[in-house]
Amino acid sequence: MDLKQHLLRQMAFSRATFGTGSRTNGVVDHIRKELEEVQESHGCPSEWVDVVILGLDGLTRSLSFVIEDQDEVADEACRMIVDKQSRNERRDWPDWRTADPDKAIEHDRSAE
Repeated sequence: MDLKQHLLRQMAFSRATFGTGSRTNGVVDHIRKELEEVQESHGCPSEWVDVVILGLDGLTRSLSFVIEDQDEVADEACRMIVDKQSRNERRDWPDWRTADPDKAIEHDRSAE
C-alpha cells in the first residue's frame, strides 16, 4: 500500500463528498465524536481508523491552503508524517512503566 496514493484517493473522495476548504471546525468536531466512540468501544481498531482518516483529512485540507497541486499536498503530508515520527524518536521520554496508563505521556520539554 502506498500512503501517497491513498492520500490522493482520500482527498478526491473527501472534497467530492464534504466540499472544499479547511472545514477545520467540522473535522475537529467529527474527531471528538470518533474519540468518544473509541472510548465507548474500549479501543476498537475500527474506531481508531476513523480518527486516523479524519486526522489525515484535516492535514491535507490545511496543506491545500499553502500548496495548490494535490500531488504536492500528498508529498508534503507524507514528508511531515515521517519527519514528525523522526522528531518524536529523538525526544527524551519518561519510562512508560512509571506513567499513569490513563494519562498522556509527555516528552521532556526542559530543553525547549
